[in-house]
Amino acid sequence: MTELPAPLAGLLVLDFSQFLAGPSCALRLADLGARVIKLERPGVGDLARQLYISDLALDGESTLFHSINRNKQSIAVDLKQPDDVARVRRLIRHADVLIQNFRPGVMARLGLDAATALTLNPRLVYASVTGYGETGPWRDRPGQDLLAQASSGLTWLNGDADRPPQPFGLAVADLFAGAHLTQGILACLVRRGITGQGGRVDVSLLESVLDLQFEVLTTYLNDGGRPPRRSAVNNAHAYLAAPYGIYATADGYLALAMGSVTQLGALLDCPALLAYADPRRWFDERDAIKQILATHLAGAPSAHWLARLEPADYWCAEVLDWSRLVAHPAFASLQMTQRITRSSGGSFATTRCPIRIDGALLTAPRGSPAVGEHTAGIIDEFALDDTTEDQA
Repeated sequence: MTELPAPLAGLLVLDFSQFLAGPSCALRLADLGARVIKLERPGVGDLARQLYISDLALDGESTLFHSINRNKQSIAVDLKQPDDVARVRRLIRHADVLIQNFRPGVMARLGLDAATALTLNPRLVYASVTGYGETGPWRDRPGQDLLAQASSGLTWLNGDADRPPQPFGLAVADLFAGAHLTQGILACLVRRGITGQGGRVDVSLLESVLDLQFEVLTTYLNDGGRPPRRSAVNNAHAYLAAPYGIYATADGYLALAMGSVTQLGALLDCPALLAYADPRRWFDERDAIKQILATHLAGAPSAHWLARLEPADYWCAEVLDWSRLVAHPAFASLQMTQRITRSSGGSFATTRCPIRIDGALLTAPRGSPAVGEHTAGIIDEFALDDTTEDQA
């Protein structure tokens, strides 16, 4: 059987974006086979190069930047200089996708807005990420992940009932916005294959994190506006009944998902739980049930409880930290990591694309580029200093 090319092989993506949401989208397109050219400011580059999430740096730059900008090329352009803007306009004629996350209005001031770009190249898919959309009273607020989490109501779902709002420990607004942007781009590329026309894709951090909450927001919107009710004991989901949560054991932690409280009482030899035969009480008296469980589970090691629960197919899992997870055969079987090499000669380990195509893993050993590393080659390849088509 002839091996098929990567799904997006032959497509050219221009990545104007910085930080996380836009670059994560461009990374996923690169993983799927597209060629991604990152357009960066000369000298400075993407500001994420200096956005450190730890004291670990690679070639003097942030591991965050390296992890999310691997398998891309870089061209240095100063968008305040007319000659560089003219080069960018010529490059747009060759592109299939353009990704940008400037604040609303910036690309229009540069003469690189969607209407202009689609005039230059009607087959282009023009994709934008904003913080709060192109219109509305929050239009000009900074599009930053924590701020979007805070504005969206998401942080009121985390932590126990007597605790203040808790943000997620990950940049979930950025990452979901990047995933949604990828979905929109792929949808427009499919449509382009049918109609020959490009299009525009817009997502915002706020809309993406609202969509993340669609299940619980739907409950709220149809329940007279009653707010979510977090459990006071081991809260894990504001709308789910006991036993849902994470519990300390004698030597670690155990996660319990949805299941019968009385069955759990029998499996754990916890007679106090057998009194809760009516499932309606599992939510109404959630905290009392969870407190009984918390006290009971603390009395023995995790392995003791798993030996009772797993053979009965009761939904549970031991809580692992990264050191135990990475050492586990289940993690090894996924082949989830890859080694990346930079042009400087340095290398680092990171995750691979989580998608498999035709049964094959999607990996690429090329690391993130230095600022403007490919400028000269790209200018020559696409004749970006040739002005003959500028009046077309």
